[in-house]
Amino acid sequence: MTKITRFAKVSALMLAVAMFAATGCSSEGQADANAGSNNKKATKEANASALKVAYVDEDSLMSGYNFAKDVNEALLRADSKLESARRQKENELQRFAGEIERKYKSNGYLTEASFNADQEKLQKMQVDARNYMDNMTRSAQNEALMNSQQLRDSVDKYIAEYSKKQGYTLVLRKAATWYVGDIDDITADVVKGLNARYNKVDTKK
Repeated sequence: MTKITRFAKVSALMLAVAMFAATGCSSEGQADANAGSNNKKATKEANASALKVAYVDEDSLMSGYNFAKDVNEALLRADSKLESARRQKENELQRFAGEIERKYKSNGYLTEASFNADQEKLQKMQVDARNYMDNMTRSAQNEALMNSQQLRDSVDKYIAEYSKKQGYTLVLRKAATWYVGDIDDITADVVKGLNARYNKVDTKK
C-alpha cells in the first residue's frame, strides 16, 4: 500500500470520527436544551400551582363597609346643602329683581340714579351669589376627594395586611376580571375586618 493510499484511508477514518463526535455533541446539546426547557416549564407550573389567589367584590364591600356608607351619606348631605343654597340665592335674586320691576312700573323711582343704584345692587348680588356657590362647591369637592382617598387607603391597607396574614399571593378585584373561577371570595371577611377596626367620626354639618 502506498503512502498516498494509507494517508487517504487515515484521513477518511479521522473525518468519520470527527463527524460522529460532532453528531454526539449536537445530540447531547439538544438533550441538555430539552432538559433545561422541561425544567423551566416544570418550575413555572409549580410556581403557578403554588399561587394562592382570592378576589373581592368591590360593590358588596362598599355596600357593607360602614365607612363607605358614611362617606356616601356625607356626599348626599353635601349635595343637598348645595342645592338648598342654590335655591336660596336664586330666590333672593328673583325677589329683588321683582321689587325693582314693580317699583319701576309704579313710578316708585323718583330719579334715574336711584333706579341705576338698584340695578347695580342686583348685579352685585348676582356676582356675590355666583362666588358663594363656587366656593361652596369647591369646598364640597375637596371634602369628597379627601373622604374618598381615606376610604380607598383604608381598604387597600387592610386587604394588603389580610392577604399577607392569610398567605394570599394575589387578590383580584372582581369587577376588573372577565372570569373568576374556583378561587376564594374573601369579601365577607374583608368587610368584617374593616368594620371591626372602623371608628365612626360624626361628620354631620
